[in-house]
Amino acid sequence: MKTTRFLLTISAIALLCLTGLLNSSVAQNNQPQTTVILSLDGFRWDYPTKTSTPNLDRIAREGVKAESLIPSFPSKTFPNHYTIATGLVPDHHGLVNNAFYDAESDKSYSMNNYAPRFNPDFYGGEPIWITAQNQGVVTASFFWVGTDVAIRGRHPDYWKSYDESIPFIQRIDTIIHWLSLPVSIRPRLIMAYYHEPDGVGHDYGPDDIRTLDTVHLLDSITGILYNRIRMLADGQNVNFIVVSDHGMGQISSDRNNVLKDLIPVEWPVRIEGGNPNFNLYAKGHWIDSTYNILKKINGIKVWKPGEVPEYLQYGTNTRAGNLIVVADSAWSLTAKTPEKSFSGGTHGYDIRNRDMHTIFYAAGPAFKENFVQPSFQNIHIYPLLAHLLGIVPAKTDGDLLSVSGMLKPQP
Repeated sequence: MKTTRFLLTISAIALLCLTGLLNSSVAQNNQPQTTVILSLDGFRWDYPTKTSTPNLDRIAREGVKAESLIPSFPSKTFPNHYTIATGLVPDHHGLVNNAFYDAESDKSYSMNNYAPRFNPDFYGGEPIWITAQNQGVVTASFFWVGTDVAIRGRHPDYWKSYDESIPFIQRIDTIIHWLSLPVSIRPRLIMAYYHEPDGVGHDYGPDDIRTLDTVHLLDSITGILYNRIRMLADGQNVNFIVVSDHGMGQISSDRNNVLKDLIPVEWPVRIEGGNPNFNLYAKGHWIDSTYNILKKINGIKVWKPGEVPEYLQYGTNTRAGNLIVVADSAWSLTAKTPEKSFSGGTHGYDIRNRDMHTIFYAAGPAFKENFVQPSFQNIHIYPLLAHLLGIVPAKTDGDLLSVSGMLKPQP
């Protein structure tokens, strides 16, 4: 997502202080549980060790946290948010990168290009909001990837067109409004997305004080939402989950390979993607010619679809192209020569790079207290959400048993 700067207003801080002093109301256990899942884009797993995050710490004490949440490959924004929503790895749901080419339809996809982004043909699998709606559960979304697209001709019952300028506090007000609706029309699944700290992480890197200050502010904003949920009449019946799509790794232009400097310009090779990973599309002998050049370059990995390591679960979808190229950790890979030197952060690397790992926190009636869950891949969140909603999940790559240890035993 593009970078924006934001300030936590004095009134928001005052609200946090006020709500932190209030007691939560008694749970209405005769009602089905509600789930609110919030994603903080680009929130690296170890940010809470780099700066103060008292509200996430509180959620961990009152509920569970994972040692880390492992993204799916590539560790990019759109593929991973849609993986969380469907329980399918990107290779299986079809969003194989933030930008790619579909040879079968002769169309390109990009998260920044309006027409293809809203084309439902690019979105495979069954998102959790559709699974829920099919079984009578009302759903809502504030900017989750895919919810503003008419997938199978449908949106969540309540949804918003993406507008990054809407203040975080206003988004919280909307979520609380949804949770305050009459039971018959109240959503039992709410999915929300915040575009930071991804932007500052890209600009300054994961260890810069400006990034860590933003992490601290996001923790405060998360605490406001958590406290306001607990203040609701049936707030104790709400399972609150905080996740992210990927982490962030430090980069510098001192370690950069440029694809258009390596591949002769006259070669018919299509390049799609972004630092640090790309999908290349070619035909005939051009595939091997390009492969042989890139295989010799220090700082990158290049695979033909059948060579991709099994743990990445990637390369069987034709949208992944004829060659998959990813930079090694701390290296950059760009399509063309940058206009100026750069530093900061990026993501998209191999998911075994721990810098790509992110967070999972959860608290509510379904979760144990003060429990640490071993690291797990984000494909398992979809079956977890289905379980919390009491619905039958679609067939996915995830498995509830992988995360069932964090749940309280059912009576």
